[in-house]
Amino acid sequence: MPRFVAFIVILAALLGAALPAHAGIVVTVDKTAQRLTVEVDGMTRYAWPVSTARWGYRTPNGSYRPQWLARKWFSTKYDGSPMPYSIFFDGGYAIHGSYEISRLGSPASHGCIRLHPDNAAALFALVKANVKDTQIVITGEGPQASRRERVSRERGRATGRPANTFEMIFGSPASRNPNEY
Repeated sequence: MPRFVAFIVILAALLGAALPAHAGIVVTVDKTAQRLTVEVDGMTRYAWPVSTARWGYRTPNGSYRPQWLARKWFSTKYDGSPMPYSIFFDGGYAIHGSYEISRLGSPASHGCIRLHPDNAAALFALVKANVKDTQIVITGEGPQASRRERVSRERGRATGRPANTFEMIFGSPASRNPNEY
């Protein structure tokens, strides 16, 4: 009987070794650093610059799983903009390639996470092969409003309507002194 148990244990170990290993993939996006890091089984494989949401938009923080992938996709919300190698993770939010590579490394999007198309293709292939073992983690802070944007927002709050550029420079007509002219 002990030989039989030993045989079963050895057989189970051999069968376990013959099964393909599943890679644990963690895609981390740091909005503060504008950087995406890919870890496979705890080892960093890639680190790339990205563009997340610019001021006035948001890229949501949290932990997600890929919901669906699309090799070729065009935005239904933003004038059919190309989104190659899209990995959708929270409704309409996605990690995808972008041809506006000069903006990578700084906030520029409406909320998606933009990558260089070559990097997006590599990430897409890795996630597609391991979609059930992939986790997407988004951390960090979005961009701060510029002084001009803060002034515009404050004027809009005070008057109950958004301030336009003319009012930002010259003041609203109601605030001008009629004796100045």
